[in-house]
Amino acid sequence: MKIIIHTRHAELASDFKSIAEEKLLSMERFSVTIDRVEVEVMHEANPRQGKNSHRVIITSHGSGPLLRAEETGFNDLAAFDGAIKSIELQIRRIHEKTKSHGRKTLRTMEVDVSE
Repeated sequence: MKIIIHTRHAELASDFKSIAEEKLLSMERFSVTIDRVEVEVMHEANPRQGKNSHRVIITSHGSGPLLRAEETGFNDLAAFDGAIKSIELQIRRIHEKTKSHGRKTLRTMEVDVSE
């Protein structure tokens, strides 16, 4: 998975890139194919938007499904955490849909009664 981080009107914290890569790579445990993930970090210069001054948009591209999440927060990591939770819920739903939930009942199971 290729991770691309864009910034607009913002400077990232020194550990943001490593934390973002670690959390995004942990999404590979699901069997959903994601080729590329774009993380866009924007900062609102308006001082009245203090609690929502940082916006993070996560978008996935590739052969798998399109996933997109957007979140605002008081800093980059808080906004990223909210967006990654939304992406994880989307991936979980897709993963559950692809799982086989075929349950066998007693009527459909063949029982060997030769004993």
